[in-house]
Amino acid sequence: MRHTAARTRRAVLQASTPPHPGSCTASRQPGRGRRGARARVNRGVLRLTTRVHESLQEAARRPDRGDISTTTIIIWVAAVTGAVLIAGTIAVVIAKYNGQLNGL
Repeated sequence: MRHTAARTRRAVLQASTPPHPGSCTASRQPGRGRRGARARVNRGVLRLTTRVHESLQEAARRPDRGDISTTTIIIWVAAVTGAVLIAGTIAVVIAKYNGQLNGL
């Protein structure tokens, strides 16, 4: 886990460095076509990498983020499964005895 987190941090730091000066000045087509699209992509990538970088710093600062434990997940799955089974059983009983229940 540490190796993966360190590799991710390194990739974010490398991607968040500003582009070389003049990289947007050499456009192959006249007008704003490719230059505008490239600038939008660069802004999006920079915004995303900045957000990931801030999240990684926050995770390093506060390692206990209140993650859901395995026990909690098991309890929720059991509760939902039990509710579905009870509802299914009630539906089957009502469907089976529907004709007999009409007279009540």
